[in-house]
Amino acid sequence: MRTKYITAFVALALFATGCTKLDENLNGQIGNTGVSSGNVAALLNASYTAMRSPYQGTYGWWALQEFPTDEAIAPTRAGDWDDNGAWRALHLHRWATDHPRISNVFRDLNSVSFVTTNLFQFNPTPVQAAEARFLRAMAQFSILDGWNQVPYREPGEDVTQPSKVRQAPEALDYIIAELNAILPDLPNGPNYQANKDAARVLLMKCYLNKGAFLNRQTPTFDAADMNQVITLADQIINTGKYTLSANYFDNFAPNNDALSKENIFTAQNLGGSDAGGVNSTWIAGLHYNQRPGGNNGFATLSDFYNKFEANDQRRGVAYPGVTNQAGVRAGFLVGQQTDQTGAILKDRRGNNLIFTPEVSIIERDPNHLEVAGIRVIKYPVDYTNLATGIAENDWVYFRYADVLLMKAEALLRTSQNGPALTLVNGLRTVRGATPLASLTLANLLDERGREFYWEGMRRQDLIRFGQFLTPTQEKKVDDPKYLLFPIPNNQVTNTNLVQNPGY
Repeated sequence: MRTKYITAFVALALFATGCTKLDENLNGQIGNTGVSSGNVAALLNASYTAMRSPYQGTYGWWALQEFPTDEAIAPTRAGDWDDNGAWRALHLHRWATDHPRISNVFRDLNSVSFVTTNLFQFNPTPVQAAEARFLRAMAQFSILDGWNQVPYREPGEDVTQPSKVRQAPEALDYIIAELNAILPDLPNGPNYQANKDAARVLLMKCYLNKGAFLNRQTPTFDAADMNQVITLADQIINTGKYTLSANYFDNFAPNNDALSKENIFTAQNLGGSDAGGVNSTWIAGLHYNQRPGGNNGFATLSDFYNKFEANDQRRGVAYPGVTNQAGVRAGFLVGQQTDQTGAILKDRRGNNLIFTPEVSIIERDPNHLEVAGIRVIKYPVDYTNLATGIAENDWVYFRYADVLLMKAEALLRTSQNGPALTLVNGLRTVRGATPLASLTLANLLDERGREFYWEGMRRQDLIRFGQFLTPTQEKKVDDPKYLLFPIPNNQVTNTNLVQNPGY
């Protein structure tokens, strides 16, 4: 049980200074003598805690998966949200090798990889080793997804030397082999612990994205890989452990650990005492005059919002314990905003607070600055722990809905259209959406967008479906080099890393 994190933070601190550059010392290397099983448990907790920085909240891997797509935009609002153009560069595909967000995420993902590797020096149990190897595989999968090459070290390796690097496809083969090797030793749960079904989900993603990792401009899909996706999905389905939640937003609620019927792997957050940055998912978009007061930044785009039917539950609902607290709904916030009594809210200029579908990457109209853009509340606000700023909502990594839609995609890509359509329409029925008459790659991509918006999946999906370079509302031109992120400037001293083409 990972319910205590004090020792985890201490252990993680030992590594933090050495993880900022891959070719510098990992100063937290500890000797082999005097290490008890309790120390190994603390190191494993530190590995889970290390996952927070790249994955939880809206400023890490999530930002790199969402802002380069049609789902998310952070418009410059006069002097607000300019950040030297960093957010604009992500959305418009104009980033360079010195982009701070790309550099920080690359560092933080590799920190997870190296902290987990360090644990193997200290005689972990088979279960502890399997958990650490899973977390490492997950981080390395993200690194491969973003940069097409994965730095790594062996346990106990001389950290004064540059880390070695696996290129694709070797890196993907390694991750697949790791996941298959640890499956027997992983526990069956709880879902905030690395578990067998989480490993199966990650294996599904490996096989489904293999063709895209090998050729991002023109992905191909081998029937054998698709069959692996289907087999793994059936193994998860046949456990009988998961069903689609009747209320979509129960999966993300403050007590989602109790409410959700479909979360497979999550990060445990303890409201009021110890959690990652899940509260940034609502603070980044809410207006200053809403409750809680937000930073009035992130929004979605009208073309994406218009993919939803009016009766689709995922588009937005009043949520118990949230809307009655402050008027904030779950889902998309568009139009006039009110408090819990129905009273009309105003912006700071005294105008009605009406969030508009219209939004530009640079907002200049003084009357539009504070209201441009549809806001998104994917995780219902935790009002119980609002004063502490430490929210209870467990961060969702993998959900059962993804298992079903990945299986549907693998079926569709192997010309099994009927069973694929049945899976998709079963999900749409639960979400309150009209069944589709037929299934195509185009409307399946739209369905994944509707189901997983604001969950940090969109870039990977668009690349796999061949749509990442397609012009969108604000991004009119593109260059294939942006299918990969650049190796950051502060990492190129590691000569084993190869700068990606075009940078």
